[in-house]
Amino acid sequence: MIAGKSVLAFVMAGGEGSRLHPLTAERSKPSVPFNGRHRIVDFVLSNLVNSEIFSIYLLVQYKSQSLIEHIRRTWVLSPLIPHHFITVVPPQMQHGPEWFQGTADSVYQNLHLIDLVKPDLVVVFGADHVYRMDIRQMVQFHVDTRADATVAALPVPLDQTRSFGIIRTDAAGRIRDFREKPETAEPMPGRPGHALASMGNYIFSADLLVEALRRAHKKEGHDFGKDLLPAMAETNRVMAYDFATNRVKGMREFEEDAYWRDVGTIDAYYEANFDTLGERPRFCMLNGQWPIFAAPDHTEAAQVHDGHIRTASLGAGVVIRRAVIERCLLRRDVSVDEGAEVSQSIIMDRSVIGRGAQIRRAIIDQYNHVPPGMRIGYDLDEDRERGFHVSENGIVVVGKGQLQP
Repeated sequence: MIAGKSVLAFVMAGGEGSRLHPLTAERSKPSVPFNGRHRIVDFVLSNLVNSEIFSIYLLVQYKSQSLIEHIRRTWVLSPLIPHHFITVVPPQMQHGPEWFQGTADSVYQNLHLIDLVKPDLVVVFGADHVYRMDIRQMVQFHVDTRADATVAALPVPLDQTRSFGIIRTDAAGRIRDFREKPETAEPMPGRPGHALASMGNYIFSADLLVEALRRAHKKEGHDFGKDLLPAMAETNRVMAYDFATNRVKGMREFEEDAYWRDVGTIDAYYEANFDTLGERPRFCMLNGQWPIFAAPDHTEAAQVHDGHIRTASLGAGVVIRRAVIERCLLRRDVSVDEGAEVSQSIIMDRSVIGRGAQIRRAIIDQYNHVPPGMRIGYDLDEDRERGFHVSENGIVVVGKGQLQP
């Protein structure tokens, strides 16, 4: 119970993540690895569990097997308590032979789960953002303002409005207009270069959500941001919750206030990983009072057999043999051989960097074996000719298992 209310969570984890290709060639967006031992989905699940929300349905769709396996290994709540669960829910075809047609439709197809749990409130959160949030504070805001629905929001630059649902509120914070990914938007009062954007995190009073989903379905409205919330804003009390007011225990003074990143592109994903590095990172992964939980790891500790290492995250099982590592994230079981130089790069699990290889500004996905002497990130045209993906900002991505020994 939070603020005297029982709470059920739906996590939207069905995203295809086409803009993260090739990292999403064989996995869904929420299951993409992040930092040393996490996956993107771990952030929303950790926020829910840390906020004492233990009834969680994870709605999956595209390329979901690796995500399902990750949940099975990592996210097991007490089976002795009836409403403590994290359950993966694929499309059930309850209303015909269709996959989920959108975010609202994915919950509509699972209305029977709301009826089964009978919560007072339903929280609907996305699974592809990097942040910490005490959701209890948003629930309290929802209750205090007598809202029918509450949308977590934060300011974004005007040139980014095409990537978000944009909100216009009155002086009391009630949403008067909700437009999904508009070409242009009016600036916020007092913030001429910014507009107020939805974070894709919502709280609904359960009975009203069920009614709204049924109305939207009759009108073939399948999406929360495009269909359901704009309609609710016209007829119901829909409030905007200011994420900047949220306070999480254990935050350090040098961390960025209200840190939140949508890691939907290669460049955004790359930058967010590096926001966790350094003595004073923008987002510190180490927080004993609000941990981001990860899969149990039985791998041996990392080993360094001489070399030069500066500002790096080394996962369990990493072996470095007389190599140079500068500003890098090396995940589990990575091996870097003698004479190799790796800088400003993310090297994922069980990859090998061969003797004398040089890598910079790159993401090397799992199970790659970079040949001795290969240079990646130095000649982008050559990298493209090899079949590597190059992002808009020049980040080279080597797909999973693309380089074999």
